[in-house]
Amino acid sequence: MHIVLGGTGRVGSATARALLKRGEPVTAITRDAAHGADLKEAGARIAVVDIRDVTGLRDVFRTGTHAFLLNPSAAPSGDTDTEERANVAAIVEALNGSGLQKVVAASTYGARSGERCGDLTVLHEFEEKLRSQPVPAAINRGAYYMSNWLGMLDSVREHGTLPSFFPSDFALPMVAPQDLGEAAASRLLEPANETALRYVEGPDRYTPRDVADAFSEAFGMTVKVETIPREAWEKTFLQLGFSIAATESYVCMTGTVIDDEAALPEQPERGPTTLRDFIRGIVETGG
Repeated sequence: MHIVLGGTGRVGSATARALLKRGEPVTAITRDAAHGADLKEAGARIAVVDIRDVTGLRDVFRTGTHAFLLNPSAAPSGDTDTEERANVAAIVEALNGSGLQKVVAASTYGARSGERCGDLTVLHEFEEKLRSQPVPAAINRGAYYMSNWLGMLDSVREHGTLPSFFPSDFALPMVAPQDLGEAAASRLLEPANETALRYVEGPDRYTPRDVADAFSEAFGMTVKVETIPREAWEKTFLQLGFSIAATESYVCMTGTVIDDEAALPEQPERGPTTLRDFIRGIVETGG
C-alpha cells in the first residue's frame, strides 16, 4: 500500500492517480473527505487526518509500505515559515515507528539552508530531517509549478493582463503537476536504496511572456505581461493579504529564484507536458 500525503492537492492527486494507473493500491490522506471523492471513485482509499496529528498520521503510515510526502503550503495570511516548519516536524515525527520501507518527498529547486526564505529554506530543512531518520528517503526537487500561474486567471480573463513578479523575458524552469506525480510514482516503485537527489522539470524553460502567450492561445484573446518591479514586491504582497512575515519570506524566495541561476541543475529529469498543453487543458476543463 502506498500512502500519499496531501493526496487531494494537484501534485498529491497526480501521484495517487499515477500509482493507480500502474495497478498499485493507494491511500490518499486529506483533511476533508469530500475532497477525496474523485480519487475514491478511481479506486483509492481515503484517510482523513490532520497533518499535525502525529499519532493519527503514524497510524495511517502503518497501513502502508511506501509513502509520498508533501508539505502543504500554509495560508499566506499567517506566518507561513513557522506553520510549514511545524508541519515538517510533525511529518518526520510520525515516521518514527511507522514501519514504512521507503518515502519519496517533494522538495523544490534552489532548496538551501537558512531562515525566512519560504519553500527554499523550509523544504531544505525537510530534506535534512528526512535524511537524519532511518526510513530510506528519496527527494525529488521540482521546478516552479505551472499551476502557480492559475492564481492569475481572474486578471487574465477580466483585464487581459498577466501580473508577474518575474521579468517578462526571464526563463524559468517549470513543471506540470501531473509530471511531478509520474516522477514520484516511479520513485516509489524503485528499490528502497534508490535515494539519490533528483530534479524534475518540464520539456523546456519558459518566460512569463510564454505564459501570457499560452493564455492568449487558450482564451483566444490578447494577454500581456504586467511585470511588478522589485521595489513594489513588498507592497504588492501586503495588498494581496499576505502577513508581514509571509511577505518577508516570499520576497526573499522570489528574489533568490531570479538572482541565483547557479541553483539550476544541468541534467534534470524532464516530464513531457508543455506549458501550452497544461494551460490549454486547464482552460478546456475549467480546472
